[in-house]
Amino acid sequence: MEVYQPSRYLLDFHLAGFAYWDGTKVANELEIGSPLQLQIETSNPFDQEAVAIYFHDKKIGYVPAQKNSWLFSLLFFGYGEFLEAEIQSVDLHQHPERQFRVVVRLKDHR
Repeated sequence: MEVYQPSRYLLDFHLAGFAYWDGTKVANELEIGSPLQLQIETSNPFDQEAVAIYFHDKKIGYVPAQKNSWLFSLLFFGYGEFLEAEIQSVDLHQHPERQFRVVVRLKDHR
């Protein structure tokens, strides 16, 4: 008998601002499953709850403002170690703001 396991899924979104940062410099390296890092930017002048997305040491965009509030809180209060983010889908035929979709999940610490 299979044991029930809840989903680790928390959030998914298209990268905001991809074309304005270093996303285009690493676009050919991004593929489904590529790990990403989440980093808050408390001094961001446009969004007090900004969450930047990094691939290695390159900022490739942001969590969209309408989806970042509770994720910002988790990161701000030190719960980032419980989160993992990765590229969920790639469609290079779309507008740069819709080419890469990110998923954020809870890490499995069992």
